[in-house]
Amino acid sequence: MGISREDVLHVSRLARLNLSESEGDKLTDQLGSILEYIAKLNELDTEGVPPTAHVLEIFNVYREDVVDTTPIEQMEHMAPDFARGHFRVPKVID
Repeated sequence: MGISREDVLHVSRLARLNLSESEGDKLTDQLGSILEYIAKLNELDTEGVPPTAHVLEIFNVYREDVVDTTPIEQMEHMAPDFARGHFRVPKVID
């Protein structure tokens, strides 16, 4: 199974790529090699092999949600501008 030069040029036009003659020839050879390799892989018996996206099992690492119980009086002393139980910040949007 190969790919024709015309197919490569057609796809390059669809992708709006301007290939030179030598680039078109080189790309045709490279894509042909890739397609030959894929054909070899398709010959393998994969019966009973489940499809996978990753070789290793991937899982999320979660941390426990902990509510910050710092007293409001302590936070007030840590903040540069604190009023009526809220942190005050400079206005950034008009």
